[in-house]
Amino acid sequence: MPVPRGRPDAVLRPSDAERALTIARLAPAPSLRAFVDYHWYVGWDVDRPHAQQVVPQPRVHVVAEDGRLLVHGVSREPFVRVLTGAGHTWGAAFVPGGFRPLLRDRVGTLCDRVLPAAELFGVDDRPAAQSILATADRAVMAGVLETYLLALEPAPDPLVEQVRALVEHAETDRTVIRVDHLAAHASTSVRSLQRLFTEYVGVGPKWVIARCRILDAAAAAHSGVPVDWATLAVELGFTDQAHLTRAFTSVVGTPPATYARHA
Repeated sequence: MPVPRGRPDAVLRPSDAERALTIARLAPAPSLRAFVDYHWYVGWDVDRPHAQQVVPQPRVHVVAEDGRLLVHGVSREPFVRVLTGAGHTWGAAFVPGGFRPLLRDRVGTLCDRVLPAAELFGVDDRPAAQSILATADRAVMAGVLETYLLALEPAPDPLVEQVRALVEHAETDRTVIRVDHLAAHASTSVRSLQRLFTEYVGVGPKWVIARCRILDAAAAAHSGVPVDWATLAVELGFTDQAHLTRAFTSVVGTPPATYARHA
């Protein structure tokens, strides 16, 4: 079974999260692997409110919460959820580009939006959401959500794999710091790459590259070893440490050195 991809370092302040939350990922069924990267579970039972921040990635999520299946488009804003009492949620994280065959429209129309699945697909999402939230069996949760998604009959699209590979290249190759770098890797023009990403990912390649480098900085902060932030800034393509600090703070809320001391 393939290992789910994604960036675990998107979960900020992981030590606090580990104490308050139960987090798990599961691979999707083979019939959905072209579209869904992984299922994810978050459970909690807290005595006092826990604010959990996550760095948004270039992925669409379908999440069972508040009695509905909600479609979360790519968010360019910081994401914080305050959890109280006891409960759980279950979601599917789509591969970058993988939601396009279900939506059958530009994924950019979902950017910074959260909508009930029924509003997009015309298929009532409440029975599936209620079944997911009423059980503690993760296999059942996965099966219910997959049944809903497969009923939408997503068709294979070769561009999904192309887009996924481009985003993965931006994630794993730190020398990709500008859009023209990624366009050259794709053997296409910057304009064509921008159109492709807006159509399939929901945001432009510049945002995706910048977010990958911020997640690299978060991974360094989570490593538990001392970080030379000035050197890392240059390695990640920032002009200097001050540039990295501004970019990191805009996403996370604190400078990277300060965050690392408390993460």
